[in-house]
Amino acid sequence: MTKIGPEGGQSDTGRSVDHETPTTRERLVERTCAWCGEPVAYGGRGRPPRYCNAVHRRRAWELRTAQDRADRPVSDGGRNPAPVREVVQRTVREEPAPVRSAPRPAQRLSGEPYTLPEDAVEWVEALAALRRDVTNPRIYPFREHVARACERTAQALRASAPEPGPSEPGAS
Repeated sequence: MTKIGPEGGQSDTGRSVDHETPTTRERLVERTCAWCGEPVAYGGRGRPPRYCNAVHRRRAWELRTAQDRADRPVSDGGRNPAPVREVVQRTVREEPAPVRSAPRPAQRLSGEPYTLPEDAVEWVEALAALRRDVTNPRIYPFREHVARACERTAQALRASAPEPGPSEPGAS
């Protein structure tokens, strides 16, 4: 570092001094942060600060050193200036439409297939038998499940019923 005499701004000891001429006196009071541009106060002693805080000083250093590293040859760990190229392989696999199989018949615990009622009279008889067997120990633990299934069935039956016409009984 070259030390300049009092007329140049520094003393022989290297300390900053005010610049004076017979008619003017200049003294650094503040400067702006080299990172964000905010004002940074200077008390007049030591080297004037370039950054308003340590975070901005660190960011500026990272930027300077990153640029230096990027400018090095690729063989020394630098950045390759060629654009990034991507090779993408796309495979389209057509899935066959799902095959809908016929519904499996329900089976009893014994493995025998259920036989469902074939007409409305048989359904009414089957539901009457269910109503009589609600206290059966085999049905009792599942009574809530059976009740919900019966309620959903009743709602579906009511929803699918046609509105009564003027000539049907029960029409008002």
